Amino acid sequence: MVSLIWAFSFGLIGNSLTGVDPYIVATIRLGCASVLFLPFLHLKLIGTNNCIRLLLYGAIQFGLMYSFYMQAFQYIPSHIVAIFSILTPVYVVLIHDLRKRKFSKYYLFVALLSVLGAGCIKIKSIPSGDIWIGFFLMQAAGIAFAFGQVAYRDWKQKNTQIKDREIFSLLSIGGVLCTTCFSLIFTNWSSLEINPEQWKSIFYLGFVASGLGFFLWNKGATLSNPGTLAAFNNAVVPLATICSLFLFGEIKSIEDGALLKLATGAIFIFGAVMIAQFSSKVKN
Repeated sequence: MVSLIWAFSFGLIGNSLTGVDPYIVATIRLGCASVLFLPFLHLKLIGTNNCIRLLLYGAIQFGLMYSFYMQAFQYIPSHIVAIFSILTPVYVVLIHDLRKRKFSKYYLFVALLSVLGAGCIKIKSIPSGDIWIGFFLMQAAGIAFAFGQVAYRDWKQKNTQIKDREIFSLLSIGGVLCTTCFSLIFTNWSSLEINPEQWKSIFYLGFVASGLGFFLWNKGATLSNPGTLAAFNNAVVPLATICSLFLFGEIKSIEDGALLKLATGAIFIFGAVMIAQFSSKVKN
């Protein structure tokens, strides 16, 4: 469900928010997510140490991820951003293994299968220029998002008595604090303009894509094994491509063989999910 929500969001961002400062968009989106779940927050059930821990997880998973991700667009075009994001499943598995001090070859296999599927769909010509700066920014974004998922999953499995909705606003507030710091440094406030239609898009992205989306994603992470979680990090790629082609009118400019690549990549990605979910050899 979250992958479907995020798939629709890609086209919305590309068609509605061109020219709007990305750090402001990230801050407002996470702010909306915080407001959405603030009524459910129960600090007394959590304790000071856990509050700080969750704020830190949110700052890394949402704040740093958004900040690195947005900055990457200054160096590489959007389709290269997409290409460089497909390694996130591998980071999910490696971070999980490092935290557990073990090596999970089956999880790594499904992660690499998911990466292969996303690569089939997204790979295009690579431009010259500041390619390596963009690459490292996107890897930093992927590592930040992967760490947050795994860290929250581990924390929640040790604190099963606390409901996800009772603490989610702490994660998003941590993200807001992080993106606000970047915004204060990089945003050109004198030229900032947001029209009414763009506000509508931002509020949708904030309350639905970031608020409901991130909440359900992290909740799903606590209910999934690391292999399934890793593979699903690339499930949005074929879904977003389908939305871009058929909902946002890009079908007219489709390249030869693109539909075959889409079908092949989708088979690899969802095959990886099925292997992780149902293989009797994969153990949590």
